[in-house]
Amino acid sequence: MRVGDLRTGWQTDLILHRFGGELIEREDCLVLRTPANPTFYWGNCLVLPRAPRDEDLAHWLTRFEAEISGPQPASRHVAIGVDAPWAGEALPAWTEAGFETFQHTLLRLGPGELRPPSRAARGEVLVRPVDPLTEAEAVMDVESTDSGPFEPVGYRHYLRLQWARYLEMHAAGQLLWFGLWCDGTLAATCGLIRASSANETPGRFQHVVTHADWRRRGLASALVHAVSRHALEAWCAPAAYMLADPDDVAIGIYRSLGYREVETSWGLQRNAPQDRPA
Repeated sequence: MRVGDLRTGWQTDLILHRFGGELIEREDCLVLRTPANPTFYWGNCLVLPRAPRDEDLAHWLTRFEAEISGPQPASRHVAIGVDAPWAGEALPAWTEAGFETFQHTLLRLGPGELRPPSRAARGEVLVRPVDPLTEAEAVMDVESTDSGPFEPVGYRHYLRLQWARYLEMHAAGQLLWFGLWCDGTLAATCGLIRASSANETPGRFQHVVTHADWRRRGLASALVHAVSRHALEAWCAPAAYMLADPDDVAIGIYRSLGYREVETSWGLQRNAPQDRPA
């Protein structure tokens, strides 16, 4: 499978993976590895051009062992992405083996399509880029409230390793991280990345998170709106992209601001106990 054959969603993912990651083209799949952060699930995964069959479970477990967990024993998860829309595939053997199936929707916003938030944020709001050298720990404090089922100390370790990569991207002019302060408190954050330091390249959002204590105040809408304006106006981007869970409430926020679905993809994930994925 060749990198150039990937659809837009995975192509925008690879902006991040090209910093400290390994991209290996195999005949049957694409291998993504991040040696410096082995518990980053979707930085250590296989990407398939089409859906696996139920009877392929043993084959792909063997391939994952050979390509990911063998060279990197700390990668105790299994993550397999599919660069194709989900077509209702029934995979009972995978489910019985502990795999969760998930779907992603790629949303796109073009120039002239951004809409104002449907309601004003509650409180005095300031949105600006953070200083990655002095404010990264404060950003990770916010991100850590969105650790889901993962062990908090290990998740913070994963975030710190990701920030080492973000610092490289920031120095190369390919990343800005934004914070939203509400009534003087950092309450929400997200990243914006691009494929090169030149203007007029698409922007891709990273990890939109509102602190657990500040949700349902319209802050996510205010943050995404401000950062979308930066992508389209300051970066002169031809489009801004956002990857979202189609079943999560956040996708409604993005659509209300003018983002529209352009493609879907899906994958299979098996967590490792006490792991730190993302």
